[in-house]
Amino acid sequence: MSLEDNKQLCRDYFKAFLERDEAWWQEHIAPTFVRHDPGLPFEVRGPEGIAQLHDALLPGFPDMDLELQDFVAEGEKVLVRLTIHATHTGTFGELEATGKRIDVAVLDLFQIRDGVLIEHWAQLDNLGMLHQLGALPA
Repeated sequence: MSLEDNKQLCRDYFKAFLERDEAWWQEHIAPTFVRHDPGLPFEVRGPEGIAQLHDALLPGFPDMDLELQDFVAEGEKVLVRLTIHATHTGTFGELEATGKRIDVAVLDLFQIRDGVLIEHWAQLDNLGMLHQLGALPA
């Protein structure tokens, strides 16, 4: 796959994530896929892990929009800079809905092999998000 193909695969990943497209996940996420995310209380592995991640996030932020800003590709890896925009209208972890809007900066590094996502490193501004939700003092 070309670097542009790898970038498109990442764009498609975000679309499939928001739509909970399990068929896409089965085709494009390796069973051994792992997401490294220090902000999560559980491990994300394979398509099933992506489903668990979706189900942990989207009920709390059902209007989630991902503003994809930059894609940088080299070899098997694609770095994506994006911003999450969402309204907290449902339970998120132990935090009941606040009705507050969030804008969270994200850097996602994906590793792709043979057209399949095999690994993902996620860095989110979780502290900023908790401040925006009022869960931490500003």
